[in-house]
Amino acid sequence: MTLKCLCQVVLFAIVAVAVAGCSRKTTLSPYPTIVNPVVFQDAFDAHEDFRAFGGSKYDALSIVSDTTHGGSAAAIRVTVPSVGDPSGAYAGGAFTTNRARDFSSFNAVSFWVRANRPVVLDECGLGNDNSGTSKLVASRTKVPVTTSWTQVLLPIPNPAKLTNESGMFYFSEGPQSGVGLTLWLDDITYVTTAAVQNPRPSLASQTIFAIVPGSPSLNAATKTVFSVNGVDQTVGHMAGYFDFASSDPAVATIKKGVVSTRGGGVTTLTATLGSLPVAGSIVINATVPPPVAPPAPTLSAADVIPIFSDAYPNNRPVDKWSADWDNTAYSDLTIAGHPVKVYTNMYVAGIEYVNHPIDASAMTAFHMDVFVRAGTFLKVKVVDFGDDGVYSPGIDDSEATVTLNATSTPPLPIGSGTWVPIDIPMSAFTSTSLNAQAHMAQLIFEGDTRVLFVDNIYFHK
Repeated sequence: MTLKCLCQVVLFAIVAVAVAGCSRKTTLSPYPTIVNPVVFQDAFDAHEDFRAFGGSKYDALSIVSDTTHGGSAAAIRVTVPSVGDPSGAYAGGAFTTNRARDFSSFNAVSFWVRANRPVVLDECGLGNDNSGTSKLVASRTKVPVTTSWTQVLLPIPNPAKLTNESGMFYFSEGPQSGVGLTLWLDDITYVTTAAVQNPRPSLASQTIFAIVPGSPSLNAATKTVFSVNGVDQTVGHMAGYFDFASSDPAVATIKKGVVSTRGGGVTTLTATLGSLPVAGSIVINATVPPPVAPPAPTLSAADVIPIFSDAYPNNRPVDKWSADWDNTAYSDLTIAGHPVKVYTNMYVAGIEYVNHPIDASAMTAFHMDVFVRAGTFLKVKVVDFGDDGVYSPGIDDSEATVTLNATSTPPLPIGSGTWVPIDIPMSAFTSTSLNAQAHMAQLIFEGDTRVLFVDNIYFHK
């Protein structure tokens, strides 16, 4: 039903109630989910669609009748492009439905596949509706495919979670050895089978450092190993298939795979898959932000080259506050009406202004205000890209690092509970290995503080 038609139906219902003089309140309910295990058998139904993934060959799929499984009327042919094909780098997408389905009574997805030569199917799975918001993606990778029709079973980690699912099936396949290929898919359906046995769920144990309140991402690999026809197969899947418990809900809780931090402290998240315990756990170390912003700088704007400070109107453009090569999670935060930068799970954080290098030749010091509750040290590195202005180590690039701790000059009293102003003389850099200041392009933080609040970053004289 189109949106226009739906509006007409609603309008008619309102008018009918008014004419009848009925006083009973009515509500509109969404379509109920349906129990339909079939994704593809000879054809798609009226509610199904194929959504090609970004960068894929959009015309890779076609319905054919010359190569089918078991005498069926039709199958899906997938044309995988070769390397360099302008129509796309690979073939892939999601089979979706606009009538959500209830798959909770099935324990696997079954499909039949063959190829024009022996290959390995890069990935196949379920729970992905290609919207970017899917919470129950599960998949197998590196699935062997021959030139004969072969059945593939994809176990569902926890069927009880799939009561309202629009992402029925998806796949992704790229060229192999640089050469394209042809796949055929047929009889894609949800099944209940005794071939799937002995689930062994696990997650990669880790510690996540986060701020309060917040929703830190779970980067731990979550998977379940099944015995399928007596052979172990690994299904990688999202954390939403697990049910989590928190040892201290006042610190953090987790629901549908999404963590919510609530207070400062440490809590341990453990999980179950249905009634099975999940091997591994996640420790959440939550940090409460400082209650106040750092004192406003008092230096004249004429003596400052600001990188980040709302005290100065001419902040230099920054390309990336978290470089592609660093190891941290970055976010913006407002404290007492002032913007600050926050790095969590920080090991190395890279700030890049390569396209807008800073000439700090006339500057005598580097300044920043930091707030850290835990750890022992923080390293500050400045990098100059030299006269050519490009990253060229060993040619004219130079860099230098200053390590800050409780006894350094200047000192960094970690855990003081207050903002700490840091002023590092440029001579501390130039006296070691920084050879120039005319093409400053990177600022790098490294340390064991794990959570770093920073504000008022600038060079000055």
